[in-house]
Amino acid sequence: MPPGEAHTGGCQCGAVRFRVTRLGRPSICHCRMCQKAFGGFFGPLVTAHNATWTRGEPKWFQSSNAARRAFCGECGTPLAYETRFGLELAIGAFDDPTVAAPEIQVNPHDKLPFFDTLTSLPVRNEVSDEWRDFLSGIHSNQHPDHDTADWPPKEEPK
Repeated sequence: MPPGEAHTGGCQCGAVRFRVTRLGRPSICHCRMCQKAFGGFFGPLVTAHNATWTRGEPKWFQSSNAARRAFCGECGTPLAYETRFGLELAIGAFDDPTVAAPEIQVNPHDKLPFFDTLTSLPVRNEVSDEWRDFLSGIHSNQHPDHDTADWPPKEEPK
């Protein structure tokens, strides 16, 4: 990332947004707390040296005596992890998560035993007509991957 380039992100519903221009090392954390906080197999985080909340404020959960975790109080999206060493932002919450491709794995003692074989799982490419019909009827309420002037979004005229 070029120095000073701004990166933005936020939660799924758009209630909480952030901006950062100085990112540190991106990682994936295998500790059990990250697995539970993200509801996934690991926690993808990047050090954020000068992040600011640009819309709303996250809610915080004191997950241990040494760390607290931020999440959106409206939609529950995991947003950050903070210790006395600083703030780390959830990579998946960035508008462009590719700006923070993980460079290291940490806390391997809690890595799930199947993690290293996930990319070898079969891939389903065919889509049934029933699934295609289901997908065509979905209207996403997710906030777009860019800053917007208003939140909550205005109702579209009918």
